[in-house]
Amino acid sequence: MDRTSLQPYLAASIHVDAGDPDVRATAFHLAGGASSQADVVRACFKFVRDQIAHSADFRRNPVTCRASDVLRHRTGFCYAKSHLLAALLRANGIPAGLCYQRLATGNKEAPYCLHGLNAVWLTDFGWYRIDPRGNKPGIDARFDPPREALAFSLSDPQERDLPGILAEPLPLVVEVLERCASIEEVLAGLPDLAPGPEERQPA
Repeated sequence: MDRTSLQPYLAASIHVDAGDPDVRATAFHLAGGASSQADVVRACFKFVRDQIAHSADFRRNPVTCRASDVLRHRTGFCYAKSHLLAALLRANGIPAGLCYQRLATGNKEAPYCLHGLNAVWLTDFGWYRIDPRGNKPGIDARFDPPREALAFSLSDPQERDLPGILAEPLPLVVEVLERCASIEEVLAGLPDLAPGPEERQPA
């Protein structure tokens, strides 16, 4: 893939605000001493995974959306954490996009919701998905290319990987994060996209 095709995944935007001074300073600090592209990605990934609290896991407000707000408040839902990781990587000149999964919120049954994660363009491997939502018992997401080590695997016919790698967040995700005033409000109305019959995973 040429650099022109990757340009949207390097650009700063409203929610992936890679040009924010604090985002840039953090990105450059994390890249300090790195000897390879993979080292930079690993450092940024581990920072967001381990140092930014998942809002639901830690019951921590405020609800954040913009990458710079996630960094400032050190908390975010999976979607917001993916915005920050994309911004940190883009600030370091590494193409990064946003991906989504549809997952059951309970024990392999409805209701369902979207889950946000990232894809990064690695020179040696191409697009590679990583999940910075934060580990806890039962979840062990890692940066281990070329093998994916995501937080969640699909196990329900209604669960799926949404197609494509996006340069910008899904509008329905942004709408929920910007409208809701508390984590309880987000949890009561998590974003979802029901799959069509042709998109469903095999049982």
